[in-house]
Amino acid sequence: MSKQAWRRTWFQVHKWIGLILAILIIPICLTGSALVWKGATDRIANPARYATSGATMLPAERYAEAAQAVLAPGERINSLTMPEGNGPVVVAATQAGKGPPRGRPVRMMVYLDPPTAKVLDQAASNEGVLRVFHVLHGSLMVPGVGRKIVGWLGVAMMVSAFTGIWLWWPMVGRWSKGLRWRRHANLDTNLHHMAGFWISLPLFVLSLTGAWISFPAFFGALTGAEPRSGPPPRRAPPPQPTDPQRSLDQAIAIAGARVPGDVREVRWPAGDDARWTVTIGTKEVAVDDASGEVATISTPRPRGGSGVAGWMRRIHDGNGTGPVWQTIIFLGGLLPAGLAITGVIMWWRARTWRGRLAARKKGAATA
Repeated sequence: MSKQAWRRTWFQVHKWIGLILAILIIPICLTGSALVWKGATDRIANPARYATSGATMLPAERYAEAAQAVLAPGERINSLTMPEGNGPVVVAATQAGKGPPRGRPVRMMVYLDPPTAKVLDQAASNEGVLRVFHVLHGSLMVPGVGRKIVGWLGVAMMVSAFTGIWLWWPMVGRWSKGLRWRRHANLDTNLHHMAGFWISLPLFVLSLTGAWISFPAFFGALTGAEPRSGPPPRRAPPPQPTDPQRSLDQAIAIAGARVPGDVREVRWPAGDDARWTVTIGTKEVAVDDASGEVATISTPRPRGGSGVAGWMRRIHDGNGTGPVWQTIIFLGGLLPAGLAITGVIMWWRARTWRGRLAARKKGAATA
C-alpha cells in the first residue's frame, strides 16, 4: 500500500473515531481535567466548607466532639484528617448496615473550622460535584457496563492519537515542517494540527492507563499478575468503629512520643483489630487501644495501590506525581475536548464544500 493510500485509510479511521465518539470523549476529558486538582475543584464547588477563620489548631478531641454532636444516631467517627494549608479539619463517620455491596462504603463527612471547631459543612461521601465527576469519568454514569465502555473509549483514543501523528507528519520534506503554525487557511485546522501534535503522546499514555484501570484482569495478566475470572467479588462491609478505651488525644500523644512530627490523619479502632492508626509525616503508627503501647510503625501504602497497577493509576490521576505531570494531565483533558470540537468543525466545512462542489457539477452538466 502506498503512502497516500495509508494516509487516506488513517484519515478515515481518525475522522470517524472523532465524529462518532466526540459526544462521549468530551465529558470524559473535561471531568478528568477537573479531577486532577480535586481540592481546587471542591473549593470552587463548595466554598462554605473552606471558609475557615484561621490556621490555629485545637486539641483533636475538640474536633471529634463537635463532629459527633451533629452526626445522626448510629453514625460513629471513623477518621479525622488534619487540614492542608488553610483548609478545614475533616471528620469521616460510618453507620452500620449502610453502603453499597460493591464499591467504597458511604461515609458522612463533617468539615470543621480549625480555630473554633465550628461545623462548616456536612455531606455524604457519595454526593456532590466531585462524586458526579468521578462516576462520569469512570463509567459515564452507566451502571454495570459503563466501566468497560470507558475502557474501550481509551483504546479508541490510543488509535486516534497514533493516526493523528501519522496525519500530522508532512508528506514531503523534513518532519520539522509539521511544527509550523500556518499549515492551512483556517484557524481551527491549524489549532487541530498543532494542539494534536503536542498532546498526542500524553493522550496516548492517559488513554493506555485509563484502559488499564478499566480492564485490570487483561493488563494484569500481561504483567504476570494473577488473572481474575468471573464477576468482581462482593466487597465485605468495612469493620465498624469500636468504643475505644483511650481518648483521641491520648492515642496521638502515645504515637507522637515515638514518631515526632505533625499529625496528618487518625483512624479509630475498628473491628477485631482494636488499634488507633496515627499518620505522622510519612509514617503510620499503630497504637494498641487496650495496652496503650505502639504496636507497629510502618510506611503507608501508596494511594492507588502498589505494583504496576498502582503506578498506572497514579500516572492516570496524577496523585503524588508532582505539578509538572499534573499540569500535563490537566491539559491532556482540555485539549482533546477542543480537538473533538475543531474536528467536527473541519468535517462540517469539508462536507459543505463537497456539497457545493457537487451542486456546481450537477448544474454544469444540465446546462
